[in-house]
Amino acid sequence: MPETIVINGKSIDRGEKVLTKLVISKLPSGTVIEIPIYVFRSVHDGPVVLLMAGMHGDEVNGIEIVRRMLSKKMLYPLKGTIIAVPILNIYGFLNFSRQVPDGKDVNRSFPGNRDGSLASRVAHRFMKEVMPYVDYGVDFHTGGSSRTNYPQIRCVMSNKKNEELAKAFSAPFILNAGYRQGSLRKEAAKIDKSILVFETGESLRFDELGIREGMEGTMRLLHHLGMLASAPASREDTKVCMKDIWLRAKNAGLFRSTIKVGDYVKKNQVVGSITDPYGEMEVRLNAPANGYVVGLNNMPVVNQGDAILHIAF
Repeated sequence: MPETIVINGKSIDRGEKVLTKLVISKLPSGTVIEIPIYVFRSVHDGPVVLLMAGMHGDEVNGIEIVRRMLSKKMLYPLKGTIIAVPILNIYGFLNFSRQVPDGKDVNRSFPGNRDGSLASRVAHRFMKEVMPYVDYGVDFHTGGSSRTNYPQIRCVMSNKKNEELAKAFSAPFILNAGYRQGSLRKEAAKIDKSILVFETGESLRFDELGIREGMEGTMRLLHHLGMLASAPASREDTKVCMKDIWLRAKNAGLFRSTIKVGDYVKKNQVVGSITDPYGEMEVRLNAPANGYVVGLNNMPVVNQGDAILHIAF
């Protein structure tokens, strides 16, 4: 752990607890856009852990997880440093949107470019100012519009440190998930930093189960690293899934599900149906594999090719 951390030109020494605001850009109105960054430093040496949410501005569950932990003063480490970023994508948060105003995804824009698109500039500033200090981290996410995720950790299980941290977090599910081009997780791995992704719920909706799982998992992770004195007991029923598959709609129409997230389904089991709006057509949907339902489309109106069901096994 470094003696001094410098973010946005502000020096933060051991034992300090600081809120600094990383200036990103301005709105066309001239309003300054700043990313609040909370830094909690112990006097004792230890790892630097990043807790970040709001990469996509409409993913409110992660934002609420970090907010509650800040509000409850749960992020004062016995050793090391905790860097908490409740909202990275301020633009998206203000506009109830996944993207920044130029339509780009910040989590497909890493490592970023100082002179690039707006999303690229956000990514670049974060990589330059914050990531050099980070050892480990959790990037909190939520399912897309009308698609809900059961609480889960995603990481590359062949990386032993990822596996260790994921098991310490002890979410209901651990999914072996490869790196995506332009993601924070992939760029962090290139510089030997382990970032877990926690997914729960759907965008613009609070998921109390997932918020609780996210908070308790974070406490377990920090306790595992020696940064908290206590944490909820690890669960004994975590499911580790090395593969996953999506069921997609072969027909457009009205989708009705007969299962829910968290359920175990068997291959060829009926999991729902798609009908036309006029009562002239009905197509049954069958599970493509044995496994657990970790993601589900809640939107009744679907088009051909829409993701319906995410099964992990």
